[in-house]
Amino acid sequence: MYRAFFGLTRKPFAADLPLDAILKTEDLLAVQQRIAYTVDLGAIALVTGEVGAGKSTALRWIAGQLHPSKYKPLWVTATSGSILEVYRQLLAELDIRTASSSRAILTGMIRSQILNVVQSKKQQPVLIIDEASLLRLDVFGELHTLTQFEGDSKPYLPMILAGQNNLADNLLYRTAVPLASRIVARSHLPEVNRQGMERYLGHHLKIAGLKHSPFDEQAVTAIHQGSGGLFRKANHLARGALVAATSEKSQVVTAEHVRLASTELF
Repeated sequence: MYRAFFGLTRKPFAADLPLDAILKTEDLLAVQQRIAYTVDLGAIALVTGEVGAGKSTALRWIAGQLHPSKYKPLWVTATSGSILEVYRQLLAELDIRTASSSRAILTGMIRSQILNVVQSKKQQPVLIIDEASLLRLDVFGELHTLTQFEGDSKPYLPMILAGQNNLADNLLYRTAVPLASRIVARSHLPEVNRQGMERYLGHHLKIAGLKHSPFDEQAVTAIHQGSGGLFRKANHLARGALVAATSEKSQVVTAEHVRLASTELF
């Protein structure tokens, strides 16, 4: 009902935006530059940020800028399981299914497939590990071995580690030193300020078919404060505020509508 009431042509504040519709902020472009540098070196990049800061969206957009004829992004979503979980996910991305629990066999299969991508298909694999802050410390101790080819002289598998802020702390442990020593670029996606939030809301409303924002100044401030400058929660607050305004048949979304929306969220 709120979409019809406000004349929206699509669901606003959606997470599944087409790549060309994602807002290119200065922070996003800075992450892209660092990752491009890392991929060129065949090294490791670190991307951190609070929950909902836009890390996964940033990675999706950056991976989308890699030409598919030249690069092959390999996506792994980290868990708190053993290194075998990482290996199996990576092999699945390489179109290999296996039930083996042997580290030696799995690493051998990964190396073989990576070499095939590089030498036969003439593509550069790029390993992207999202939610890397969930990885166990013993996994950090083994993960760097995936990047070693021909005595660590061939940078065939650049890696991007993305996760919450504690990811950087986890990399300070002694077991993670071999992995951390390969990091050549670090990026942090911060909470946006109020101006950035206003731009973000306006961008999403425009995509959804509105030329002019129904949010008054106090509502924008309330969304910024209530979300802590984090995009995911801002999405929920803004959409919920539109629903609250619709229920009151108000074409103007106010701070009170944002407050009502906040009562539904954690």
